[in-house]
Amino acid sequence: MRIVIYGFGRMGKNLALNALEKGHEVFGFDIDQSIKENLNQDKIFLSDSFRWFTSSESLFYEIEQGDVIFLFVPPGEVTDQVLALLLNNLPTASIVIEGGNSHFEKAKQWSLKFESKGIHFLDMGTSGGLSGARNGLCAMVGGSKKVFDQVQPVLSSLCSLDGLLYTGEAGSGHFLKMVHNGIEYGMMQSIAEGFELLEKSEFHFDYHEVAKTWNNGSVIRSWLMELLVDAFKNEDRLENVSSKMHASGEVKWLIEESIKLQSPMPVTYLSLMMRNRSLEEETFSGKIVSALRNSFGGHNVSKG
Repeated sequence: MRIVIYGFGRMGKNLALNALEKGHEVFGFDIDQSIKENLNQDKIFLSDSFRWFTSSESLFYEIEQGDVIFLFVPPGEVTDQVLALLLNNLPTASIVIEGGNSHFEKAKQWSLKFESKGIHFLDMGTSGGLSGARNGLCAMVGGSKKVFDQVQPVLSSLCSLDGLLYTGEAGSGHFLKMVHNGIEYGMMQSIAEGFELLEKSEFHFDYHEVAKTWNNGSVIRSWLMELLVDAFKNEDRLENVSSKMHASGEVKWLIEESIKLQSPMPVTYLSLMMRNRSLEEETFSGKIVSALRNSFGGHNVSKG
């Protein structure tokens, strides 16, 4: 069972490094062929276990039944275009794992289309950012239990200990990740608001030391706080970080689903509204969230 990574951006490349170090044979492809020029900086990409393809046609020619194709491309139209390409070119019994932040309803639709062609489809929500892809994913996987069981050894080798969950039928993986992202928004916003209040107070706190203290033994210790320790170590007031907090689509979908299911989510809703507001008004809390997003996900932040 070989691993194919279609989309060699930040997540795809780091997952490839993870897979190669675990002894897997890896095929790589990206529509941006200039990416290949930078891969040679990591010697493992020069090994016999890795093969780069210069065209999707040459890649499809080599894929065999049972190979696992991980898809890491931007959600939305690009994902739909690539999935359509895979649907029409993959051999039967190959396994597609869609690892972007797609809408769970889209995942359900694509699962039916792939199964009608005899190709297996799993929707996988991931967490842990770039370091997770590199060192051990947190993965939430929806789709056929039989297919999941088939690829579980591969997925387990790429995930952190206890960081792999079979979530149920098609769409459930992306649904669970959508809810996860809403929780993430609320956590980051509460941290940001706390430091905003510290910034406006009469006291002169060392934010690096505050974050470090809070991350050792306190109730609110967390990976987010750990990332904030590093961010404040580089800039004690985040002078060169913009407070604009960009939002991806998953939490908007989450709010729509909460309204549909009549399940109130005021903290998540207000966290999303704060991100929208940040596009118009400069705030210290916005700098906190922007710094955190850059730290765990490599999201671009415009400089203040």
